[in-house]
Amino acid sequence: MTLSRRDLLVAGGAGLAALGTSGLRASGVGRAAAWETVIDGSFANYSTLESAWNYRYPWGSDHNGTARMYAGPSDHNHVYLEGSTLVVKATRITWDEGTSSADPHLPIRYHSGAVHARQQVLVDDQFPNWEVRGDFQAPSARGTWPAFWLTGVNSWPPESDILEYKGDARNWFNTYKNASGGWSNTIRSVSSPGSWHTYKAWIAKVGATDVDIHYYLDGTWVGQHRGANFAGKPMWIIINLQTEGSSGASGPTTDTYYRARDVYVGRTRAWLGSLARGDRMRWAARPARLPRAGEDGPGPVVSRSGW
Repeated sequence: MTLSRRDLLVAGGAGLAALGTSGLRASGVGRAAAWETVIDGSFANYSTLESAWNYRYPWGSDHNGTARMYAGPSDHNHVYLEGSTLVVKATRITWDEGTSSADPHLPIRYHSGAVHARQQVLVDDQFPNWEVRGDFQAPSARGTWPAFWLTGVNSWPPESDILEYKGDARNWFNTYKNASGGWSNTIRSVSSPGSWHTYKAWIAKVGATDVDIHYYLDGTWVGQHRGANFAGKPMWIIINLQTEGSSGASGPTTDTYYRARDVYVGRTRAWLGSLARGDRMRWAARPARLPRAGEDGPGPVVSRSGW
């Protein structure tokens, strides 16, 4: 039987927890690190969708393109379910609806949809590793701008773009900001973005304030970015279909569809028990192994000897 790194993490955590009564608890550690799932199967029906996700952007209906988001529990014209697949539809409008309330205040030319997860991603000592992934059929025609991304709840940055197409068949894996204060970009050409592909980010806390983000496309590692000052800052998870803006003008005149399925979010919970502050900081700052090209993801270290 082949075990994934998550399987090994859970098995190792369970083994260490079993030793806790004599060994770990004696040294002040109540339980070992464990993997937990926080979002899975949320597109099964409207009840599960609405228990895990809110409609539109966290801040409302407008952002940096020409689409205005329309969706809600009683409005499924632009965000709806087909079986266990989430569908976001963008439609060109023919009337004047003014301009977007968000910079750069472009004219509204489309009605579209967005959802954001109720669960936020917070990388800190208690939750030092996160996995965020999903399968998507993404439009890539000029003027279409689908995204699956993380952005700061209380400030911007941080931002991590796991899926972003800007009017062609290249996906942009982006992180802002890096240690130099700018953007990190890994751009990959994708064969048929409108077919199902898997996009993933593995986010790991490094040091006191930073994270490393490892990006994957269809299970293959494509790049690592350093997110400066991401630690301790909650982030929204957003799925949306924006239009024009960075994806080019003169967008589609017919309906455009963006589909998502099997969106999954999980994290490591580091059970610190009654560790003193100094030992807690050493535990939280322990290094994780870097991934190798083609691997499914770096595995968080469950136990560490020699201290």
